[in-house]
Formats: sequence, C-alpha cells, structure tokens
Amino acid sequence: MKAAELFVKCLEACDVKYVFGVPGEESLDLLEALRKSSIEMITTRDEQTAVFMAATVGRLTGRVGVALSTLGPGATNLVTGVAYAQLGAMPVLVITGQKPIKNSKQGKFQIIDVVRMMKPLTKFTETIISANRIPSAVYHAVRVAEQERPGAVHLEFPEDIAQEDSQARPISWQKVRRPVPDEKGIETFVETVEAAKSPIILIGAGANRKLIRKQLRRFIDKTKIPFVTTQMGKGVEDESDPNYIGTAALSENDFVHKALEKADLIVMLGHDITEKPPVLSEGSQKFIHINFSPAEIDSIYTPDFEVVGDISYSLWACTEQIKKQDWDFSNFFVVKQKLAENIDSKSDSTAFPIKPQRFVKSLRAIIPKDSILSLDNGMYKLWVARNYPAYEQNTVLLDNALATMGAGLGVGMSAKILNPDKKVVIVAGDGGFLMNVADLETAVRLKLDLTIVVVVDEGYGMIKWKQQAMKMADYGLSFSNPDFEKLAESFGAFGHGKNIRTVAEFEKQLEKSINSKGVHIIELPVDYTENEAYFGSGLLRQIKEL
Repeated sequence: MKAAELFVKCLEACDVKYVFGVPGEESLDLLEALRKSSIEMITTRDEQTAVFMAATVGRLTGRVGVALSTLGPGATNLVTGVAYAQLGAMPVLVITGQKPIKNSKQGKFQIIDVVRMMKPLTKFTETIISANRIPSAVYHAVRVAEQERPGAVHLEFPEDIAQEDSQARPISWQKVRRPVPDEKGIETFVETVEAAKSPIILIGAGANRKLIRKQLRRFIDKTKIPFVTTQMGKGVEDESDPNYIGTAALSENDFVHKALEKADLIVMLGHDITEKPPVLSEGSQKFIHINFSPAEIDSIYTPDFEVVGDISYSLWACTEQIKKQDWDFSNFFVVKQKLAENIDSKSDSTAFPIKPQRFVKSLRAIIPKDSILSLDNGMYKLWVARNYPAYEQNTVLLDNALATMGAGLGVGMSAKILNPDKKVVIVAGDGGFLMNVADLETAVRLKLDLTIVVVVDEGYGMIKWKQQAMKMADYGLSFSNPDFEKLAESFGAFGHGKNIRTVAEFEKQLEKSINSKGVHIIELPVDYTENEAYFGSGLLRQIKEL
C-alpha cells in the first residue's frame, strides 16, 4: 500500500479516533488516507488550537491525541501547543509534513529544521526516511508519549516518503502493565505515616488518572487523613469531602500553605515539579513521594522517601496494611474554617461589575456537578482554583504548567467532543479569548453546545495586579475590545452581554445558555480591585493570625 495509507492504518492500530489540524500540500496524501479511514479529521483554524485539542484527548483518555500540520510556518505554529502538552504531561503526537527529502526542486523554500526545533520540547522526535520504517516509528512514538511521565512526541513525514509503496504492516497495540512498588517501600510508607503526629496528603497533577480515585477514596475513608490539592490535582478526590482542606491557588503565602506548615509529614501523591507548586522546602516536615516515576529533585522538592510504581497499587497496598492512629488534624481544620470565611466574604455581593468571589459562587451554583469547566489563563484562574470545589474527576480543566493564554477554547471543544452528554463551560479573559478566537468557527461548524464566559477587564489583569503591587505605574497592559455580541453573531454563535447589568441577569443568562443548543458567548465585566486584599498584602495579614 502507499506509505500515507500505511501511516493512517498504524494510527488506527493504536486506537486513534481523531486527528486535529491544518493540513498543507505536503500532507495531502495523508489527508486522502484519513478520508478513507475510521479516524475523524477535525480541521481547525490554527495549529495551536489543534494541539490543545489533541492534548486534551490525551489528558482525558490517557491515550495519545494527534495533531497535524504542514511544514515551515505550520510546524512553528504547533510549538506552544507542544510545550503545553509536554509540561502538562498530556500524551500527544504531532505530525508535520516536509518537502521531498530525496530529490527536492524547491531549494530551501519554507525549510527549517523542524526535528531540531522539536527536540527540546518533546520526549521523542524523528524524520521518517523510509515507508518500511513507518509501523515501528508510529508505534514507538505513541508508546513513548503514553509512558509515564506522558508528554509530546513528533514525527516528520516528507511528501516523497508518503508516496512510496510498502509491504509493511501495522503493529498491533499492546497494553503495558505498569510496574508495582517493592514490598519494603510499602512497609516503610505505612510505618512512616503511622508514626507521624499530623500527616496530610497533597494531591498533584500526576495523580489525575481515573483508576487512582477508587484507591485514594479507600485510603482516605480508612485513615481520615485530610488532603489538599494543587491546581491540576483538583477533582482527583471529591472536594465536598469533609477531609478536603483546600486548593493551592498561589505558590506561597496562602491558607493551604499554612496547613502544610502545620503538618509533620506530607504525602506527595503524584506531585509533578513542572506544575507551579506550593513552597515545600522551608519547614521541618518530612515528604513521601508516591508516583509512577522517581522524583525530579530541585531546590524546592527534596522528598525524604519515595514509593515508585503504579500509584493505584501503592494506595491499595498501603490501605490494606495501615492502621488508623490517634493523629491530630485540629490545626488543619482551623485553616479550613478560615479559608471558608475568606471564600464566603463578598460571595453574596450583588455589585456590578461582578466581584470574582460572586462570579465563582455563581458558576458553582448553576453548573451541574458532573459538568466540565475549561479555564483559559488569567486572574480568574486563581479565584476558581481556590473557591470552586470540584466534585468529579477532570471537571476542572486548567493549565498550571505552561499556563499559556489561548488554550481554553480548544480544551473546551475537545472536552465536549469526548463528553457529548455533559455540559461544558469555558471561562476566558478578554486577553486570552481573542488569541485563538478564529476557532469559534470550528466550534460552530462542529455543532458543539458550548457556553463561553468572557471575563472582561480590558487588560492583562493578572500582570496589572502584580504591576500595581510593585508600586509601578499603570502602563503597557491595557487594550480595547470588540463588540462581543456582534463578534459571536458573525461566527454563527449567540452573543449575550449588552443586556446584562446585574449579577442576577448574568446568572439567568448562564443557566439559559448551558441548557441551550449552539455556541453561546456571555460578556461579563469583572471587578478585580480586591485582588491585593485577597491574594496580596491583605491575605498575608489574615494568614499571619494562623
């Protein structure tokens, strides 16, 4: 068969269901092969969005997502999405086209060294130089992408290779069982936890796997040890649980950090140092690292002991052996109460533009428990991370690794494709939303039911807050916006905002939009003037009391 057809059959053999991207002339043979396959090609308006969508497939399923671009500018447009997947530990394969490598007649037109460009951003990158090499190259790339720690891989597929004939056949996918930790490691973990006075669990991004939740639930039910989460650990465990203390919204000096300071042992469950973490090195606590792979040691993460292997098995084995002790959790619950008081403050405000505290409370009250909230990156992310409890796994999709603006729309679209029966709400700032606004057309074309809340403050709000906190002049961070209702309508979506002048009107429109067909954009002015009071100097005064 033709090499391009073989390549697609290899993707099918690896259970690939979707390819997202912007094809070019160098990938037309591959595109034709996709047309005849079981794989759905979803054309996006920007390569960056394609990788955000593919990475979300990887994030939500554990299986590789695939994105496609042409050579040159198409490949360079992939870079931010590739870094997003790599730092966020999301398995993704990006495929780029290339001019003929055996006999090109176009000189250096559009030619850059894409493999070399991708090398520092991926786990594996390679040019396919022979049709017969395709089965092993695709299989190896997918396997590397999905192995712990998951991430991005890249294959360059030149157009002359795509046109070759080959007798090779796809390699059937083989699931690999993860290794389990040794018995001595489990025994040491149990002994260390039982000997502690005030242990606490910190759930990180690496614990966000579906099978982990069942065993974590058993462990918490048996021990009653309280837990906190990082931002990307939100939802691994039900945050309505009485043992949930809070989420680390900042990297230091927040209520959750006070709880960690009061622990003598912190169980680091799936901690990933690429996620902006709580400060962990300033106290006398001991740290136990439980993860699929050994800890990456740096200046802020130096665990005292490591349990390396399948996390679900580690939790199961520890639960079987551990005995509940007379641990002291009182200080943690004092912190939890103070955090709850902080969250409740201004949550009932009816001021407009809306206070972020009330915005988050409105979201949680109206969005069903199993619905998915996709966040772009901005100041609102800190408010949501701290104030918005997640009840189900992967119902709060945010990026706290690369933390790039512009990802929210693509992530939300992909989440809806994979979960057609769930409500999906996207929250984006006016800065991040306009970075990838072209793919509104993609959402409308795919007939997705999405609600997008565009939080408007006419500037890069988080940076403005930090600029203000540093006593600098307001400079270089403000902009103006289009008419979001007309913008939505021009794409075939539904725009709302001109008639929203109260919190009650926003809540009414939000509820109506999430229960309606089509893409709905709600423009919502927000008042960030209290950022410093709740995340800066005002917060410092509150936590000093603890």
